[in-house]
Amino acid sequence: MMESFEQLAPLLKTFWLVAIPASLIFIIQTILTFIGADATDGIEADFEGDLGDMDAPFQLFSFRNLINFLLGFSWTGISFYGGIEQAWLLILIAIAVGLLFVYFFFIIIQQVQKLAEDNSFKLSNTIGKTAEVYLTIPAHKTGKGKVLISVNGAYHELEAVTENEEIKSNLLVKIIQIESDNLLLVTKI
Repeated sequence: MMESFEQLAPLLKTFWLVAIPASLIFIIQTILTFIGADATDGIEADFEGDLGDMDAPFQLFSFRNLINFLLGFSWTGISFYGGIEQAWLLILIAIAVGLLFVYFFFIIIQQVQKLAEDNSFKLSNTIGKTAEVYLTIPAHKTGKGKVLISVNGAYHELEAVTENEEIKSNLLVKIIQIESDNLLLVTKI
């Protein structure tokens, strides 16, 4: 087996020398992730560095991203070695696929992190938002009406009062503050 490896072209040999350790490390990372021993999942940077005020849930330069790049790069080089005769084109395609592997990892992590977001409804998230009057709101806090408001993509029907004149159904209001007992104070827009 070593004899056949030694007879490979230098470029193909290089792809194999990258593919084997990258694949083994990827398998180990995957196993550790599934048993819960991998705490960071590539979200933390492996170095100290100020990358500005990026609003990204993970760092570009991490060990996991390096492994993902090397995996895509090396296996693309091995797979297309016989079909693409120009070495520079093969390397360019392998680099592009390696970068795609990193990009797809970003998308997957982003989707997984969305599952961890706290999208529970909080009445305090309604302050300053616009709502539609569902049931007429009587004038000067003499009674309660209802408004329909969208918070975090879900509609909620909430009780509301106003300090001003009566607000009819289907008009838009702005939530000013929260009164006692989950009651909203609104004003007509």
